[in-house]
Amino acid sequence: MSLNDLNTFPGVTASPDASTAKFVFNHTMLRVKDITASLDFYTRVLGFSLVEKRDFPEAEFSLYFLALVDKAQIPQDDAARNVWMKGIPGVLELTHNHGTEKDPEFAYHNGNTDPRGFGHICISVPDVKVACARFEELGVDFQKRLTDGRMKSLAFVKDPDGYWVEIIQPTPVSGD
Repeated sequence: MSLNDLNTFPGVTASPDASTAKFVFNHTMLRVKDITASLDFYTRVLGFSLVEKRDFPEAEFSLYFLALVDKAQIPQDDAARNVWMKGIPGVLELTHNHGTEKDPEFAYHNGNTDPRGFGHICISVPDVKVACARFEELGVDFQKRLTDGRMKSLAFVKDPDGYWVEIIQPTPVSGD
């Protein structure tokens, strides 16, 4: 389907307002039960860097901002880092409500069971087969392996809260 065809869908504007030209899709927020398990998954397994942490003790929650960036890119100065972080795309905000990790019955809805809503986030990797083999070695929980179903070029892993993370490769996977 051509770009021109995509611009003809009902509700799609072919010419966004010029005032939106410098807008950046900055971040997505996920609520997490156990921040230690979530930080381990997103930093060790998926390679995110923790960019900023904000605590709100009076409201009993903390925010953790992560991005897939080289740590050398992250400004050391707090104010500069805050401005920099607000201007980059693809930031993941993990919200931890204090105490949830201590409640064995507590769980967040992952959006993929009824009532359905939020579905997943997606990470693009250089080689989906290599990435999935590493996830297997690390014992990551899969929702869909490369060998499952008809779509052999993508996989879904699950984070500690059961949120789905789609794993794709920007170039065609050999053998597809």
